[in-house]
Amino acid sequence: MITFIGDFVCKPDAKGRIVLPARFKRTMQMVEQDCFVVRKHTFESCLEMIPYSEWLKEVAVLEKKLNGFNPKEQRLKRALFRSSAEVSLDGNGRFLVPRRLMDLVGVDGEVILLGVGDRLELWDRLRMEEDEPDEDEMKMLAAELLGTRTSDLDE
Repeated sequence: MITFIGDFVCKPDAKGRIVLPARFKRTMQMVEQDCFVVRKHTFESCLEMIPYSEWLKEVAVLEKKLNGFNPKEQRLKRALFRSSAEVSLDGNGRFLVPRRLMDLVGVDGEVILLGVGDRLELWDRLRMEEDEPDEDEMKMLAAELLGTRTSDLDE
């Protein structure tokens, strides 16, 4: 199972390539992966970087859930695939995200690569810093979404 945690500020080089941080590179090597599918996040103004093996699992779920004869479902599937691209790590651990995807989320300069479980999120650094919840909001979110009962975790 792939698990990414932590965040790293990265600066694209002159050609727009980004070096995958060593911690994330080790995670990819542990599961023998060197390819991501990058797509526009469904709800946030960032890109998701999904290791190819995880992407295949997601596609299998989509194929089961979406009916090819339902126009709304086909529209969703088309949108999900259209805003996606495969990117591979080169020998130096760099990758190049297509400019059209970077433009979709307003990346212009430094980025933050954020480990979120089985995937990475790629944010424009300034946008991420503006969007980050403060301590009070984190407390409120934790209380509201996770609750205060620990007995639920023991099950």
